[in-house]
Amino acid sequence: MASTSQPSKMAGFTVGLIGMGDMGKMYARRLSSAGWRIMACDREEKYDELVKEFEGNNNIHILRNGHLVSRASDYIIYSVEAAVIDRVVAQYGPSTKLGAIVGGQTSCKDPEIKAFEKYLPADVDIVSCHSLHGPNVDAKGQPLVLIKHRASDESFAKVEHVLSCLNSKVVYLSAEEHDRITADTQAVTHAAFLSMGKAWHATKQFPWEGTRYVGGIENVKINLMLRIYAQKWHVYAGLAILNPEAHKQIAQFAKSTTELFYLMLEGRADELRARVYAAKEKVFGAEGSPKWESKPLLRDDVLDQFSLRPPENAGPSAPSLPNNHLSLLAMVDCWSALGIVPYDHMICSTPLFRLWLGVTEHLFRTPGLLDECLKVGIEDRTFRRDDLQFTIAAAGWAECVGLRQFETWRERFAVTQAFFEPRFKGAVEVGNAMIKAVLASDEKD
Repeated sequence: MASTSQPSKMAGFTVGLIGMGDMGKMYARRLSSAGWRIMACDREEKYDELVKEFEGNNNIHILRNGHLVSRASDYIIYSVEAAVIDRVVAQYGPSTKLGAIVGGQTSCKDPEIKAFEKYLPADVDIVSCHSLHGPNVDAKGQPLVLIKHRASDESFAKVEHVLSCLNSKVVYLSAEEHDRITADTQAVTHAAFLSMGKAWHATKQFPWEGTRYVGGIENVKINLMLRIYAQKWHVYAGLAILNPEAHKQIAQFAKSTTELFYLMLEGRADELRARVYAAKEKVFGAEGSPKWESKPLLRDDVLDQFSLRPPENAGPSAPSLPNNHLSLLAMVDCWSALGIVPYDHMICSTPLFRLWLGVTEHLFRTPGLLDECLKVGIEDRTFRRDDLQFTIAAAGWAECVGLRQFETWRERFAVTQAFFEPRFKGAVEVGNAMIKAVLASDEKD
């Protein structure tokens, strides 16, 4: 991307932000610190609160509503949830400054682009974006999708220049390509962690407090589950419910989970092994192939240090219990059934997805580990109760998405969020450290 210094031809260029949630605030701070003049707003009842929060930043000007932001800004970013983008653009879009550039930061571009085409004046250029990481992850080196939907080369170059201060890795896609890739990399991943949280909530357990969930793979499961439930519900609901590409992925994940669990319950070892090994070869390649021999994404020793377990439950007295890892088996079975090759999307992957793919790869490529996993699934009942609840939860999320039930999603999410909420502070800190360490490890390699 271009230099972060403002060229003279863009002197006085103003960036507008409609929506000052966590990502909106992150953009405001990063862009203003690079010297850009920011006009920003949220709902009018938040005006005084935002004025106070940003009173020390002379480059950020808080306005009362999106009409004022739209009239005064040369490049306007709608940083609102996908579920309300149509209503917000309908309200403020007609006030857009003549010849301005407009984009959105939603995780699902289908409703966003439709809203822009429907409500924006014809003289407005449309350049959308999506930072594929959360507000607490350093944007440096992370994927930033730019979508030139309806814009001149000059307008697109201006957006590139403004966002260059994020130091992100730019990926150029269409809106349709963006939604397909985010469905492949994020929708099912989120469904897996949402289902884990539901299962542990149903069994009334904080998994890091006992002696059953120990080791690097379990650390990833626990930390990322908590990371997701510590976020706002709409972050994941919009991506799953409004993205047409996500529906079939989430439905297939629930189907894979259910069918693999049935095979375990019924003791059909040969059928289970044949199905899992067929999926393994399809996703990871045959053993000995160039794909199979490629460098693994994660080292297990990097993950072992990020446990939430209290000191009295750590150490040699708490060895790892063999686990059938139903969630990981179902993920690979789902990818196989849908013909998804997760490595094809690494350029657009989130830190969360890279961790999830890394531990999945670790299970399937570590000699002997997958066979132990399948044996546990057939012979050991230690995790049966948890697996039952996980299967029920996966089906529940899939049904919610299929019926496009935002309110049901919110209620399902909120009750489990409340269960884990007392533990979020320490968990989010550990999760951030884990992601930082893994990304640093990737850079060294």
